[in-house]
Amino acid sequence: MLVLIPLAAVLITAADGGWGAFWDTVTSVQTASALRLTVGEALIVTVINVVMGTALAWVLVRDRFFGKRALDVVIDVPFALPTIVAGLVLLSLYGPKSPINVNVANTRTAVFLAIAFVTLPFVVRTTQPVLEALERDVEEAAASLGATRLTTFRRVILPALVPAIAAGAALSFARAISEYGSLVLLSGNLPNRTEVASVRMLSYLENGDQAGAASVAAILLVVALLVIVGLDLLQRRMARRGE
Repeated sequence: MLVLIPLAAVLITAADGGWGAFWDTVTSVQTASALRLTVGEALIVTVINVVMGTALAWVLVRDRFFGKRALDVVIDVPFALPTIVAGLVLLSLYGPKSPINVNVANTRTAVFLAIAFVTLPFVVRTTQPVLEALERDVEEAAASLGATRLTTFRRVILPALVPAIAAGAALSFARAISEYGSLVLLSGNLPNRTEVASVRMLSYLENGDQAGAASVAAILLVVALLVIVGLDLLQRRMARRGE
């Protein structure tokens, strides 16, 4: 109930002006551009997080190297930093005064980097415990039966990892489409270029248009629900294949 009541309130507020007002809001040039940018970048980042996050989790669990503990701590930094502080860090690193001469401020690349920075740990931290719990005996048995490393990974390891990867991807995507603080300073919030949905919602609220903000929120809720359901279906399908 604690979740359903606020969600229902958002949908009711979005419907205050009727279907026509809702449609006009979400199809306006500026709002549609913000939604496309937000969802598009979130999907791209989520796919990259699935690959990079799983690889990082594998390295942290299966490999031994100098600096492993430091890397393990660094991965959690985006969790510990307040989002506006993360924005300042990114602006200092990738802004006009970048110490590495990489200035992506006020570009779509800035949106990508900010979202990737705050979402990567989700896949790593959901996958890592599962990898740690996997029995090596099963992998050794598969190898003794003639299975290659690729076959062992595809038929033995991956089916066990899929639920954790899907959960991490869902969390990553949900965080990505709602992110504000970490990218608001670096992206520049330029209409039709780098403005994301969360900034667009704030603009509606500042102008006293609560129904408009709720309309954008409703679209994000629907998109998040569709992605989560899609990931769940994919997880179940791959789990059946691995049986």
